[in-house]
Amino acid sequence: MTQAFEIAGRPIGPDQPPYLIAELSGNHNGDLGRALALVDAAAETGADAVKLQTYTADTITLDVDRPEFRIHGGLWDGRSLHDLYREASTPWDWHAALFARARSHGLAVFSSPFDPTAVDFLETLDAPAYKIASFELVDTPLIRKTAATGKPLIMSTGIADYAEIEDACRAARAGGAGGLALLHCVSAYPARPEEMRLGTIATLAATFGVPVGLSDHTLGSAVAVAAVARGATIIEKHMTLRRADGGPDADFSLEPQEFRQLVLDCRMAHAALGPARPDRAGIGGANAQFRRSLYAVEDIAEGAPFTAQNVRSIRPGLGLAPKHLDRVLEARARRAIARGEPLDWSMVER
Repeated sequence: MTQAFEIAGRPIGPDQPPYLIAELSGNHNGDLGRALALVDAAAETGADAVKLQTYTADTITLDVDRPEFRIHGGLWDGRSLHDLYREASTPWDWHAALFARARSHGLAVFSSPFDPTAVDFLETLDAPAYKIASFELVDTPLIRKTAATGKPLIMSTGIADYAEIEDACRAARAGGAGGLALLHCVSAYPARPEEMRLGTIATLAATFGVPVGLSDHTLGSAVAVAAVARGATIIEKHMTLRRADGGPDADFSLEPQEFRQLVLDCRMAHAALGPARPDRAGIGGANAQFRRSLYAVEDIAEGAPFTAQNVRSIRPGLGLAPKHLDRVLEARARRAIARGEPLDWSMVER
């Protein structure tokens, strides 16, 4: 049984519309005005929440000139971790303004803490939930610290194996998290659709008994919509004002009008799922009357035989089902039948 929970009063679970999170990450490009404009834009898209990342370059890594502290390949090839995180980090003295702006729109706002001091800081802002980022999933002390707030945790699985995910879930529950969800995630930037393996969503939900969503780094919105169709309860996607403005995550982020379409399409996909109808009762609704059925297409006298000339399968569907045509053609009219009358068994003399 999947354990649903709430973030700021919004229920999250398999029976609810997908919870849409606009991830700001480093797309503020070092400008508080742009960061505030991103929050405004996120609210206009209809997203449920906006999410920040709370760290400094010095709390997440070291400024060390060693090969393992440098990125090799991909979008950020050649950059040092410290340099990248210094550019992408959201200054802590911006957080209060960003939280206030989001709340002024009625938008939930929370963050990913990357060390214990970030958890303590975010608690002063009364964050309603926390996100554990993919590469932090193995940091069970950080998970326990975050869970001890009693707030819900959303944890990205990234490159973690199932044993590591189990360890993380155990730490979250032992710490006292007020709700738990996992996000299927492929830690590639951008990720390719053929790498996504969305069937993993159902496997994670069945294995760990929690709502499962998608942290999506693919281009566009098609994969996110497909994930909702496969049962995703949360969709997290990066958003930027304009990709052309650059920034560390711009290449795999959606612009506001694209994010708005993502919101609409994901919610439509969820609405289209609906409960199964094993008996298909009511399928077609009022339009069922326009199916084919057997009608008199000529006037037929009482006692006259039914023939291929005076009976046909036509629309609408108020007469006998077409499967009975052979039986009708072996019979005679029990009474006079006018052209255009639907046939029923009371008219048929066998």
